[in-house]
Amino acid sequence: MNISGFTFLRNTSKLYYPILESIQSALPIVDEFVIALGKGDDDDDTEERILALNSDKIKIIHTIWDTDKYPRGMEYAHQTDIAKENCQGDWLLYLQGDEVIHEDEYDTIRTTCATYLHDKRVDGFLFNYYHFYGNYAHYFRDHCWYPYEIRIVRNDLDIHSFKDAQSFRRIPNFDGVSYREKEGTSKLNVVKMDAHIFHYGWVRPPKLMFKKCTYFYNWNKGKGAANDYTKYAQEYDYGRMDYCLSFKGTHPSVMASRIKLLDWQDSLRFSGPHVIGRPKAKHEKPKYRFILWLERTFLGGKVLGGYKNYNLIKK
Repeated sequence: MNISGFTFLRNTSKLYYPILESIQSALPIVDEFVIALGKGDDDDDTEERILALNSDKIKIIHTIWDTDKYPRGMEYAHQTDIAKENCQGDWLLYLQGDEVIHEDEYDTIRTTCATYLHDKRVDGFLFNYYHFYGNYAHYFRDHCWYPYEIRIVRNDLDIHSFKDAQSFRRIPNFDGVSYREKEGTSKLNVVKMDAHIFHYGWVRPPKLMFKKCTYFYNWNKGKGAANDYTKYAQEYDYGRMDYCLSFKGTHPSVMASRIKLLDWQDSLRFSGPHVIGRPKAKHEKPKYRFILWLERTFLGGKVLGGYKNYNLIKK
């Protein structure tokens, strides 16, 4: 059994993505790691950083992004597909540039993949999520932040990245463009794996978090869309940190050095208004605050409804 890792990257080195930690967390359990690396800005040194890892498992595919052909985040799915199509493994482990896996779960991942290798009912595996927010001691995992997502898929040409690359879907006879079209597609049949994705996309210095948000506003909603966002402030306010859950576990060992670099703790707050100087996030709006309270108070954290782009197979 072979496992390929894959991802897509562009301008990630200057936006505080833990790209090296993400790749390093996967290398011990994959036979190759394929990266669709988009041409970035002149000051983007992502490739140099990756090559410095000096791993013969890493395979870089150079790409050019076309957000006119693939608008509304679909270029992320397109780039994901480029990387996926260059993988050789039986199973394909997908990590975005801000996602890391824990070394304590390597055996679980490989054993589960081996167990279902010949079970053609299974298209992939669902991982549990920790969405860290503001710092490395707080996270979300509720109605507003998907608690599970597909991160391993079978090497099947009909399986494609979907929408803005959050997940995957079976798309026979895919035209290579319509990543947001549901008609003629189907959800993947997956098994829930007893392993986690540590998502660090919302742990950045406030100025870089603001830069990342405006960058993605423009990419996802069109150039200039971030103007409505930048009029509020020039530094990201994380809001009330006491809305988060407290993390009691351990982080992947590859994150140790980066965690020590956190120097914005004094800018985080645990009282006052929901948010200062920016529009409210989904988890800060009254409707979702009420749903979140119900989930935590009466359901033990079980999520009511939410987005589920998969069919769960019971073990």
